[in-house]
Amino acid sequence: MLVFAWIWLMISILTDVFRDHSVSGWGKAGWTLFLIVLPWVGALVYLITRGPSMNERHRERVLAQDAEVREYVRSAAGTPTPSPADELGKLADLQRRGILTDAEYARAKSALLEQSQNGAGARR
Repeated sequence: MLVFAWIWLMISILTDVFRDHSVSGWGKAGWTLFLIVLPWVGALVYLITRGPSMNERHRERVLAQDAEVREYVRSAAGTPTPSPADELGKLADLQRRGILTDAEYARAKSALLEQSQNGAGARR
């Protein structure tokens, strides 16, 4: 069981080293050599120095994969993504019916427009 845990740790560290775009090729080679020559010390040093950022990179990958899966499911199911114009129409309808006050409508409208501008910038 310890051998399995050790192999899993080494694979996790090496995967993180090679997926990290902020580390140069020489840095990746150095970490790999360090992990092969002094495996226990190399693993401990890596986890101490880069452990927190290792977790953040993994979290970002998982969130990106989740977003891709959700988008694929949405497109495969034929459910269109509501456009900002559709959302503005819904907000205007809520305001006309008296469910939203003028201040709430303005706040929701500005948030929606800001979100649509940020989304358009991210897709470019």
